[in-house]
Formats: sequence, structure tokens, C-alpha cells
Amino acid sequence: MLGLAACGSDDEPQAESSSSASASSSPSAEATEESTSTEGAPAWAKPVTTPGTKIGTVKAGDVTVDVYQVGTTKATKTGNFVDPKDNKPIIAVGDEIVFVNYVVTNTGDPVDLGSSLVDVSARYVDWPYLQGMDGITDNDLYEAQDVQTSGVAPGAFAEPSVYTLGKGETFSYGENFRYEKGTKLEVKVTYTPVDAEGELLHDDRVEGEGSATIS
Repeated sequence: MLGLAACGSDDEPQAESSSSASASSSPSAEATEESTSTEGAPAWAKPVTTPGTKIGTVKAGDVTVDVYQVGTTKATKTGNFVDPKDNKPIIAVGDEIVFVNYVVTNTGDPVDLGSSLVDVSARYVDWPYLQGMDGITDNDLYEAQDVQTSGVAPGAFAEPSVYTLGKGETFSYGENFRYEKGTKLEVKVTYTPVDAEGELLHDDRVEGEGSATIS
């Protein structure tokens, strides 16, 4: 198995990859905007989006994640990692990338989640690297695809980090990676509940696995 190196020099560390997307992000300039919610979504979540075609469903305990293939487009910048064999970007400008959207629903009792919320990791079955799949960071492309980069709405970041996902409540976020038509994805879903102080309850960690195929 090969490791990946981050793009850029040691003097200019590259931003964190959008692959193996986490549902949370750090507060940004958007944080001054008023938080909004949609019916069926928790108050802390961005409005749920469901673009694309459902290609798979993964269950982890009482949490269900529907995986949608949204659309493809050309990469507007290089990805965040390079292949250590030739030092070339895994994703180059102009490469075809695909967006996927994860719609997360709690079908059981309310669960208190930490800042990572519910993590979804998708990898092609032939992905040769130790790290998760590479993607590009371009908010305009995410907006054009109607995919959220984060599950938490601007202005809704909690301290301590406790985000309650009630029964029947849903949030969504997604990611992008190289487009490989007809390739199967291995999808892993994990979440770790927290206590009232936002401390992770590692013994209560929940995992699930499933698959989907990019068409």
C-alpha cells in the first residue's frame, strides 16, 4: 500500500483534504449568518439537500446513511495529495470528478453527537493508498451541485460540542473524488456518542459498512 503526500512545499502546507469527509468544519466567515433549518432537520443543521440518484444505503446502529451520486464536473484546481511514486497530483486541473451526497437519518432514540457528527468514508475498491480518497476544495462547485461541505449550519456551532440528533431527524453533507465510472465503493459509517460535556463515549462507538457503485 502506498502513502500519499500533501501537495505543496513544506513552507506552504496544503489545506485538509475534502475526502473521507467529516460532517463538521471550523467556523468561517459564514458564521455570522443566521442559522436556518428545514422540517425534519435538527436546529443545528444546514438545510437538508437530496440531489442526485440514490446508489446505496448503509446502516450503523439506528443511523441510516443514504448515498446519492449527484453529478460530475471538471476539477478547477489540483487535489490535496500527490502520488509518492511520481510526485504528481492525484487530481489535476481538468480531471473529471464526481460529487456524492450523504443523507444521514436517525431512526432510533435521540443520540448526542460530537463535532465529527456521523463520519462517512467512501473508497473505491481499487484505491491503492493508505489515506482516504482525494478531492478538491471549491465551495462554488459544492454550491453548484447542491451539496453541503458540512452538516452544521453557520452560527450553530455548540460549546461544549454536543449535537443532538433526534428520532427521525436528518442532515446531509457530501464530498467529491475522481470519477471512475462503474467502480464499486466501499462505504464505512462511524459515530461516537458524547456525554453532556461533549466527551466522547468510546465504548459506545457504532460502525457500519456497505457498498455503492458509481455509474
